[in-house]
Amino acid sequence: MQSFPLLSIAIWLPILFGVLILLVGNDRNPGTVRAIALIGSVLSFLVTLPLISHFDSGTAAMQFVEQADWITRFKISYHLGIDGISMWFVVLTAFITIIVVIAGWEVITKNVAQYFAAFLILSGLMVGVFVALDGLLFYVFFEATLIPMYIIIGVWGGANRVYAAFKFFLYTLFGSLLMLVALLYLYTTTGTFDLATWAKAPLALTPQVLLFIAFFAAFAVKVPMWPVHTWLPDAHVEAPTGGSVVLAAIMLKLGAYGFLRFSLPIAPDASHFLAPVVITLSLVAVVYIGLVALVQTDMKKLVAYSSIAHMGFVTLGFFIFSQMGVEGAIVQMVSHGFVSGAMFLCIGVLYDRMHTRNIAEYGGVVNVMPKFAALAMLFTMANCGLPGTSGFVGEFMVILAAVKFNFWIAFLATFTLILGAAYSLWMYKRVHFGAIANDHVKALVDVGSREFWMLMVLGLLTLFMGLYPKYFTDPMHESVSNLLSHVAQSKLQ
Repeated sequence: MQSFPLLSIAIWLPILFGVLILLVGNDRNPGTVRAIALIGSVLSFLVTLPLISHFDSGTAAMQFVEQADWITRFKISYHLGIDGISMWFVVLTAFITIIVVIAGWEVITKNVAQYFAAFLILSGLMVGVFVALDGLLFYVFFEATLIPMYIIIGVWGGANRVYAAFKFFLYTLFGSLLMLVALLYLYTTTGTFDLATWAKAPLALTPQVLLFIAFFAAFAVKVPMWPVHTWLPDAHVEAPTGGSVVLAAIMLKLGAYGFLRFSLPIAPDASHFLAPVVITLSLVAVVYIGLVALVQTDMKKLVAYSSIAHMGFVTLGFFIFSQMGVEGAIVQMVSHGFVSGAMFLCIGVLYDRMHTRNIAEYGGVVNVMPKFAALAMLFTMANCGLPGTSGFVGEFMVILAAVKFNFWIAFLATFTLILGAAYSLWMYKRVHFGAIANDHVKALVDVGSREFWMLMVLGLLTLFMGLYPKYFTDPMHESVSNLLSHVAQSKLQ
């Protein structure tokens, strides 16, 4: 299976299904469109499963490698591969796409073909980001993901969707243009766009710092880190449910992944030099953004700020430069994909029935939707970092690594557990507990089989990862160890 082009299939199969939907679908045959979208997303996910079963956890080398000349004049190649760092994100992307298709099954009634096609095309492009081993190929996929998400927010979003879509696009595009300058500098220095060559190329401290800043501009916006985070709450609030799920579960991870694939290996000395700045910004995100989440009255905005705080944990784990910290950050990224995606799905379930996200409009939902309330409680607990759920594992590993690095950094980082519990439980109490608030809540109907199993699968994965994290950490161990040993070596000329 290592020689079979699984990665190319994982990229292009959902894109082809997306194009097929655009060719054959319209609002007169929504059933056909939905069926094609589901088949395409399921097949795309099945293609990624051999990446797990045939992955060799005992090596840090790239696996399932594919390489072909693309633009020979500039030594640009179609170069793909995965290691223990990227493998889980490929599988997670394909899995979340199935969830998004099921989530929009009955909700989307206008421009159905375009909606599902956008998500399938976006899925293939995001997989391309995680598997690209050529700098320009990475950039093409990284930038191309903006287009489907821009359309998703701008067409199917809320009242201020155009503003949110423009803000999302402009923030992320500006940072990416600086990254392009960095890529071109590395090309002129090394004569190639190969990431492995860039990682080995000697560089003086000043070029490393400038490269790090350029990469930081692109990846920090995408994560997003404070203070370039303001586009995310707007995008989440205005995006349709499926858009919020993909944005939180996958697209935020593109930026964090970029730190591991570009910033740390290409500019290791600058990474150490600027680590205090990144750690400070991460702690601000953990503490300040957690406090901001406490005062939100919109459920989506609260969970959006929660995502920023949790991603602050991820960048903190990276720049502690320890095995436990980096592995914990990657685990946190995968867990956040399950938990935040499920949280937005839960909000979507309520919004589809009540057409409001205002917490004050709810109360006593558990009395009329007991099955839904039970599932929502599980995801709320995971968002708090309750032991036994996936939300606990990554945060515990990062805090443990932070304690060994600096006690006071760990002390501040633990605020996310306190604040996370505060705003998550406050929202759950207001929405679900107490007497039935009004006639609209009284008329609510519990989740049907489609919604129940969609959430149940995410719930089971959240519990499985929380109870048996070894399954997820073992494949990444060698790759993380190899990355840290590389970052520990100076590249100064």
